[in-house]
Amino acid sequence: MRYDLVIFDNDGVLVDSEPLSNRLLAAYLTELGHPTSYEDSIRDYMGSAMHRVHDLVAERTGRRLPADFDDVFHARVFAAFERELKPVTGAVDVLERLTEDAVPYCVASSGSHERIRVGHRATGLDRWFDDARIFSSQDVGRGKPAPDLFLYAAERMGVAPDRCVVVEDSPLGVRAAVAAGMDVYGFTAMTPAEKLVGTTRLFGSMRELAELLDGDRSGHRGRDRRGN
Repeated sequence: MRYDLVIFDNDGVLVDSEPLSNRLLAAYLTELGHPTSYEDSIRDYMGSAMHRVHDLVAERTGRRLPADFDDVFHARVFAAFERELKPVTGAVDVLERLTEDAVPYCVASSGSHERIRVGHRATGLDRWFDDARIFSSQDVGRGKPAPDLFLYAAERMGVAPDRCVVVEDSPLGVRAAVAAGMDVYGFTAMTPAEKLVGTTRLFGSMRELAELLDGDRSGHRGRDRRGN
């Protein structure tokens, strides 16, 4: 395989949490007097750490969100995860193949460690990710689009950035991976391909991802950065 480490985003890539969490985020912001549609939430906040929500609301309205905003929001999200969350279709198959082929992998998410673990327990993905494979923006202070999280994950896993591929589904995540000097495969299930600027490859299903990673084992290295 041409990569020594596969770094997965979590929300929308491993667990199908983006529709749930963005629906709840839009509803809560609207409840607090900041009218936000589901589409607004996807556009502005998908793939970002919570500080971006606070920063954008303050920038746009001059008002700060309540001090307990994160706690209330996460309580609602975690309850929804327990009721409804599913793994992304085909994600388990990809993890099984990487494990069988002894290819190192990890997750690097803008979400908190608690959010990652709650989602993994609810979907059964916790069997694939021990503590040594989980990295959060909490570990570095700056979330995506800064490259810090991906660079930190690579360092902790003992792999040079140019030997890593990131699997992402948000423009912010793609920007972070590119800034980290890593190849990035863009998942177009929720995000139009034209918004994932800078990707090395694009794919629309986990089956396609598995085929891309299988193809990488042949040593094919042709980079195909998308500048659309």
